[in-house]
Amino acid sequence: MNIIRTLAFGATLGLATIASLPAMAQITDGNTPTRTESIDPPGGALPDGVDPSGANPTAESPTEQQLLNALQGGRIDGRVSIPDAKAAVLEQPQGREYRSFREGWLPWIGGLAILGMIALLAIFYFTRGRIMMEPGEITGRKILRFSFFERFNHWMTATAFILLALTGLNYIFGKRLLFPLIGADAFGAMSQWSKYVHNYVSWAFMLGLVFMIVVWIKDNIPSKTDMRWIKEYGGLVGDRHPPARRFNAGQKVIFWSVALGGLALSVSGVLMLFPFSALDINGMQMAQYVHAIIGVLLIAVIIAHIYIGSLGMEGAYDAMGSGKVDLGWARTHHSLWVEEEQAKTAKGAQLRPDATPAE
Repeated sequence: MNIIRTLAFGATLGLATIASLPAMAQITDGNTPTRTESIDPPGGALPDGVDPSGANPTAESPTEQQLLNALQGGRIDGRVSIPDAKAAVLEQPQGREYRSFREGWLPWIGGLAILGMIALLAIFYFTRGRIMMEPGEITGRKILRFSFFERFNHWMTATAFILLALTGLNYIFGKRLLFPLIGADAFGAMSQWSKYVHNYVSWAFMLGLVFMIVVWIKDNIPSKTDMRWIKEYGGLVGDRHPPARRFNAGQKVIFWSVALGGLALSVSGVLMLFPFSALDINGMQMAQYVHAIIGVLLIAVIIAHIYIGSLGMEGAYDAMGSGKVDLGWARTHHSLWVEEEQAKTAKGAQLRPDATPAE
């Protein structure tokens, strides 16, 4: 975009300094060509320093901002000999709006979302502490929480997401944080490899997302039990742990955030992987808005998920580690699910009297 702006500036300035020809440029309302007229703004006044006759070569050259102001938010189109007509667009209002978002709003949105979540979790940890099991609650008996396929798909999707998050954050913060530290050559090489990682690892994330939705959606439908869990703050405040099925209300929020946010990231990402296959230039910019905003918000959500599944709660990691959790832990945090599983086991034992008892 900087190259395009430079070309637009140079072309307009060159036309303005020709002594015998008026400066001409095609000006549109931002969407459809309307007329061809002088670059002069309405009223005939040129930016300070521009001599319409070109007879004053010592006059101060117009700045880029002055030329953009003269356009009054319109679009500058050039001429190209290649079949791609989009390449003729030198300046357009939506592009300037996206540049403002990309360089101004997006770093603030991302920084506040991610650093804000980390700060909230730090406050929670130092005030509430780690959610521990009571000594009498630990039974030493295990119950299967997640199958091998569920764990494999979870870790594949999680690893892909982490790589996508890191390479995506480089797009937002890399030139601000890393470029001054490692220099242009190293940053350029790293960013190029980051692009490859982002483009190819995204397919593993999308595949894992589909499996995750198919396997777990039946256990994540909201129910009345979730309302009690929410009213009792999920046991995060105080020592009481409300009853829950396989996934509690908090985990359902994580699931739907990942499912819906991941789908939005996938659709917008595919549209950007195959540019202009389905969208025009303004549609491509809209896809980048969606991809960037949902991306940083989902990173903040996943940081909370990682915290509660590791440091925040004793015994939680075992669910995705070995797949088995202590029966006492399961009864404390997912009592209704344990009752359902034990009922299934008892029914199976009745049907198969010679079956080996569950661990």
